[in-house]
Amino acid sequence: MNGESTSTRGAIAPAAGPKGTGRGGRRLPTNPDGMIGIVAKILLLGFVDAIAAFVLFQLAINGEWLVFAVSVIVTIGINWIYLRRGGLPAKYLAPGILFLLLFQVFAMVFSTYIAFTNYGDGHNSSKEDAIDSIQLSALERVPDSPQYAATVLDDGGELALLVTDPDGNVSVGTAEEPLEPVEAAQLDSTGTAVGLDGYTTLAFGDILARQGEVADLVVPISDNLDDGTLQTQDGSTAYLFKPRLVYDEAVDTFTDVSSGKVYTDSGEGSFQAEDGSTLGVGWKINVGFDNFVRAFTDQNLRGPLLSVILWTFAFAGISVAATFALGLFLAIAFNRADLKGKRIYRILMILPYAFPAFLSGLVWSGLMNAEFGFINNAILGGAYLPWLTDPVLSKISVLIVNIWLGYPYMFLVCTGALQSLPEDVEEAARIDGAGAWTIFRVIKLPLLLVSLAPLLISSFAFNFNNFNVIYMLTGGGPRFDDTNLDIGATDILITMVYKVAFGGTGRDYGLASALAIIIFIVVGVISAISFRKTKALEEIN
Repeated sequence: MNGESTSTRGAIAPAAGPKGTGRGGRRLPTNPDGMIGIVAKILLLGFVDAIAAFVLFQLAINGEWLVFAVSVIVTIGINWIYLRRGGLPAKYLAPGILFLLLFQVFAMVFSTYIAFTNYGDGHNSSKEDAIDSIQLSALERVPDSPQYAATVLDDGGELALLVTDPDGNVSVGTAEEPLEPVEAAQLDSTGTAVGLDGYTTLAFGDILARQGEVADLVVPISDNLDDGTLQTQDGSTAYLFKPRLVYDEAVDTFTDVSSGKVYTDSGEGSFQAEDGSTLGVGWKINVGFDNFVRAFTDQNLRGPLLSVILWTFAFAGISVAATFALGLFLAIAFNRADLKGKRIYRILMILPYAFPAFLSGLVWSGLMNAEFGFINNAILGGAYLPWLTDPVLSKISVLIVNIWLGYPYMFLVCTGALQSLPEDVEEAARIDGAGAWTIFRVIKLPLLLVSLAPLLISSFAFNFNNFNVIYMLTGGGPRFDDTNLDIGATDILITMVYKVAFGGTGRDYGLASALAIIIFIVVGVISAISFRKTKALEEIN
């Protein structure tokens, strides 16, 4: 008995296959830590480390030590993950986590930080940089100042000024380095310096080609900008310029030498005089919740912001409801089994979805042009309807275009959801005498909402931030009359944030970041409440 058992087991045991295969000839999985895998990892990591080394070098030069330390830790971590044996999940998760931290978490943290500062036009640097900028912007030519013979030099792409003062002393300087005396300059027959070893003297044609750079060249006399600077317009003669505003480091004030007005640190990131006037250049400081308070108290912002919030909710809500209703209607209409040419119809239905939204906005803006548009001239027989300039019609126009762009998506998801519904439920309802409307209202729609409710919530969040349609069609206009900000009747919150951050009336990144946080909170709260409410639909199943 034992021998028979042994023989049977030996007969059915598969023979070992060739090298690299298991029993029965099955090929074994390759070793990811084999020689080829190790070489490939070393080459890829070498490429990554080369980029990291370049970035770290630049960070060290610029003194960004915090970012430098974080970059070193990340680089070491990536090398450790991919060079060690095992840890396969970490090797797959590392790229996704890295990009998540870089493009999502960092962006959110940085935007939150900016929201609590006055960062924007005139407030984008440190106080030291602001002082230097004020002094440079206030430079004026000193009347009856001595004339310096000048020669423009090039030092590896950077311009330098070689000057000879009326006493024959020769100095050289750049925009970054103040004038320094030189002894071995090349002189012409008049004793004027015309060249210097290690520099390239620009010929007249070169000066003309780089006229803008030459005119913008400001060379300090010394480390103290109050001592003045030299500037040249023609590349051959330089004059002394001194700042109209003199900075007193001891008391931290600027004094206007012509009017005697004194500007002191206002504590709000700028120098301010007693009459309330401020110097144009300030610096970045923390302002706490001032940007959030300003969003709801500033007279130029409060009224438009309320109108924009109401229109944003209306735009998102109407867009979702209308696109869902139209998409569901078409999905039901083209879901009939006896309908011929369904595939062609369905392809035609999704064409607007395949066309880029920003291009659709531009095309529709031409179609709705009040004077030359196809709608007014061809369809309405030459009627004049200001589709994009009237406050009411512009909102209707935006909704029409957004429904046109959004219904194909709803058509696709509703078609898929309809085809997944059990047919026996509908047949049982018909046997019980239920009509088509009753079957749709009582059976189909609740079952559809089970799977489509999360998509409707995400569609609402998308339309809440639907930048392309608004900006490409109307640009947010027509503009409100009760504010000096570039905010209009069709602006939603996201386009308003864009205009505050990058608009032509000034860039206020702090306020824009605060508004972005408000949008994030509103969308997050609405989504959370909506998802909690949709749990009731689970009981339908």
